[in-house]
Amino acid sequence: MAQKVTPRSKDYSRWYTDVVRMAELADYAPVRGCMVIRPYGYALWENIQQGLDRRFKATGHQNAYFPLFIPLSFIQKEAEHVEGFAPQLAVVTHGGGEKLEEPLVVRPTSETIINSMLAQWIRSYRDLPMLLNQWCNVVRWEKRTRLFLRTTEFLWQEGHTAHATEQEAREETMRMLEVYRDFAETDAAIPVISGRKSESEKFAGTVDSYSIEALMGNGWALQAGTSHFLGQNFARVFGTQFLNERNEQEFVWQTSWGLSTRMVGAVVMVHGDDQGLVLPPRLAPIQAVLVPIWKSEEERAQVMEIAQGIQNLLEGVRLRLDDREGYTPGWKFNDWEMRGVPLRIELGPRDAAAGQVTLARRDQKGSKEAVPLAGLDEQVPALLKEIQQNLFDRAAHFREEHTQYPEDYAGLAQAVETGFAWAWWCGSAECEARVKDETKATIRNVPLEQPAGRGHCIVCGEEAHEQAVFARAY
Repeated sequence: MAQKVTPRSKDYSRWYTDVVRMAELADYAPVRGCMVIRPYGYALWENIQQGLDRRFKATGHQNAYFPLFIPLSFIQKEAEHVEGFAPQLAVVTHGGGEKLEEPLVVRPTSETIINSMLAQWIRSYRDLPMLLNQWCNVVRWEKRTRLFLRTTEFLWQEGHTAHATEQEAREETMRMLEVYRDFAETDAAIPVISGRKSESEKFAGTVDSYSIEALMGNGWALQAGTSHFLGQNFARVFGTQFLNERNEQEFVWQTSWGLSTRMVGAVVMVHGDDQGLVLPPRLAPIQAVLVPIWKSEEERAQVMEIAQGIQNLLEGVRLRLDDREGYTPGWKFNDWEMRGVPLRIELGPRDAAAGQVTLARRDQKGSKEAVPLAGLDEQVPALLKEIQQNLFDRAAHFREEHTQYPEDYAGLAQAVETGFAWAWWCGSAECEARVKDETKATIRNVPLEQPAGRGHCIVCGEEAHEQAVFARAY
């Protein structure tokens, strides 16, 4: 590559932007705060979509689509909702050259407009549960933006469900949180902490919010997915009711949950290095690249014949044959390293003569191994599986090294400089606000898995029943 990536140790923020742009994942759009997702980046997003969509459908959800424009009055119906989103709303006041009778909000999230339809569709307990999901774009007018991590417009999925009982809705909330955890750890190879959001950090208009939190390569946290128990808040303001088995009218109990293109940013920051992307095989658009090497036309014919055979042999692998003319093998190697392709297969004249190929793993710098062509169809998938596990183990080890359990406030302030800090918290908003004001760290969540016993709040010293995870965050 002509350009070089800024080293992570020199400027982590610049490193991230360099990798996203030089690996051709995305670029800046003409509209401030927006991005253009390039084909390679969109292919990565499509693999994220497929991994999630498969899980959604396996748990009984169906995809639907609702309008981009939402009447402003809908947003205003739920007090907490409008207060939480007011600073981020993009509002359309004119259309077709005329002033609109009612302003329209460009979708920041869809709880309101979906409830307006559920109120028409749900009549009886027989209509429940209603399990919907939509893949769409949303707009939130952000002041500070960063490619994939926080943009004015972004892509996501948002699930919305309606249930007959509170217990069913709460079970759904936790079920989808577990779906996100499984996806993050199994497909993205990113270890996460599942937990409940504090009151100040929860989604506007919810009863309870839950999240999965991941640790990035610079020691900052990233909220990678959220699942919300809405209770009956939106059902009451939109009149979303059903006739129960006792022939009585009840309001439905609801959930919503979402994961966005910021997951692409998480993959970059958790696994990437100074050479560029390092992609987990399950999500990589190209799992293996085959680079044929030759100097003469005779060598080219010999090598390409074997290369075609390898393509046929590895039908189950997302394989790219790089037979581009005018580029040296070294340039190609660097190019595919930048793009994070998990496995490179080199095939030169000597390899061809020996009936072998040379394998180079992206997750292990300088790792090369000559292997016979015979059995390659079994060895490559096995190696990709090994790379996937290694990336998860490496990320888990990094998180462990950057997680502390401070026993006093000074220790907490120091711990959040480099990663996660687990500490007892009394639950008060005042203690939470003090940490944020003085250290710039927030409570990422209160983990579902808690240590036994009780302790004393890391801030005020009062008795505490739960530990929270503190960290600086994107």
